[in-house]
Amino acid sequence: MQPVEVHKGTRAWVHPLAIAAVCTDGVVQRPRTAALDVSQPSEPVVAIRLQRTLAQCLTQKNVPIRLTSSADFSQLAQPYNLRLPYTPAVIVLPTTVQHISDAVTCAAKNNVKVQPRGGGHSYAAFGLGGQNGAMVIDLQSFQEVSVDANNVAKVGGGVRLGNLAQAIFNQRQRALPHGTCPGVGVGGHATHGGFGLSSRAWGLTLDTIVALDVVLANGSSVKATPTAYPDIYYALRGAADSFGIVTSFYLQTQPAPASIVNWSFRIPDMFTSAATSANRFLHIQSFVQNASVVDRNLGLGMYMDGQGFSISGTYFGSLTDFNNKIKSELLRGLPTPTSQTATAMTWIQSLTALADGQPLTQPTTGYNLHDSFFAKSIVVPTSGQFTAATLTSYFDYIIKNGVNSANPWFSIINLYGGPDSQINAKPTDFSAYGDRTALWVIQHYGYTGNTAAPFPQGIIPFINGLSNSITSAQPQTVFPGYINYVDPSLTPAQAHAAYFDDATYARLLNIKQKVDPGKVFWNPQAVGT
Repeated sequence: MQPVEVHKGTRAWVHPLAIAAVCTDGVVQRPRTAALDVSQPSEPVVAIRLQRTLAQCLTQKNVPIRLTSSADFSQLAQPYNLRLPYTPAVIVLPTTVQHISDAVTCAAKNNVKVQPRGGGHSYAAFGLGGQNGAMVIDLQSFQEVSVDANNVAKVGGGVRLGNLAQAIFNQRQRALPHGTCPGVGVGGHATHGGFGLSSRAWGLTLDTIVALDVVLANGSSVKATPTAYPDIYYALRGAADSFGIVTSFYLQTQPAPASIVNWSFRIPDMFTSAATSANRFLHIQSFVQNASVVDRNLGLGMYMDGQGFSISGTYFGSLTDFNNKIKSELLRGLPTPTSQTATAMTWIQSLTALADGQPLTQPTTGYNLHDSFFAKSIVVPTSGQFTAATLTSYFDYIIKNGVNSANPWFSIINLYGGPDSQINAKPTDFSAYGDRTALWVIQHYGYTGNTAAPFPQGIIPFINGLSNSITSAQPQTVFPGYINYVDPSLTPAQAHAAYFDDATYARLLNIKQKVDPGKVFWNPQAVGT
């Protein structure tokens, strides 16, 4: 499996070059049944009345909508993570910015919370509101991709990453840093980070944003840039779900490399001795910080699932340089790989090889890839990188609990930092995504293997234990989380602490109170909850 920002389908061991972006607590959340208060209308009656008045407002403004009675409502309301189904009050299918403005105005008037849905891959189903009764604004009609003379791509809020990558390459042979799952939408991906194997060279997707067209809580539409609406520009790059609906992104592209090396090594015997595996990992951790060998041109990640362990990535350089410089130093001190590949290819060939068997070109409607899962993330700061004791604890947990786990799982550990990393080159106040000190970002992911089956109760405690084997072994280190792997089991306070530092959250809260005092844009972990 190729370790990058992922959202996945059912699989056991997958070849190391086959991972993309995966997309997680065992109990399906359903509306609670309360005792009837005979002095007030029942909750269902109130909900019906609210939906009726909301629908009337939207219909009067000629906004295209789907209600629960609509034939395609169930399909439109299906989450990527089937573990977390929610029923929106209404799904808006705008074709114009005015439709979105009118819909937000109607929602505010009726005290209905709003969330946009781009690709729909939110781990917590926040694109459906994260609760029943929200207004979902589905951006599937916003599919524009155009590259101007300055090589800035204007990208609609409903575009998926594969379509984006193919379009900008076809138009001007341009490229962007982004995750490898072609079905992920640009909206949540870009506004909350956006990691890919090219990010150490080019930064996160978020770092390429030079402007955004956004509809705010009062229904107005503005273009936010570093000089026009700078507070909104800041907030949208890291916390957009709390501040508005981005209808178009303006992204500074890069020239697509003529050649790139995709590489992978499968390392044997990583689940026999915890101490041995910890020492091997320490070698890798030392390697990625060796400035005489590693620079921004190396993208690297590790994948493990209790059955296999692989190190893989990309390299912006020649195959000869990779073999002589990167490969030899990385494998020194590691056992001989049981399989290995290193192949020079074109940019589009590289993206296709990383796409987990999916085509780059994705459907603009009717997207139907789903999973049922629980995931957690850990950001490992450079100043608090793994110790031998922590890694021994980690591999010991995997050997005892993960090798013969009753349910499938995997761990992806991506290199963010290291010498010359352009992710960490940005100052912490560059955007609301303020974590610029990470060495590693980890995703722990447990899934059913059968989306039609009930979610197994054992997955959640296993994944929690996997994460705890790291954090409890290194209590002196503060481990944040990565918001694109949003964890719905966190309380609002826990989420805010995991995804933002104190100064960033205080600034976001101040902006929220100014531009959305009524908390129109809301989910269970939104700014201000």
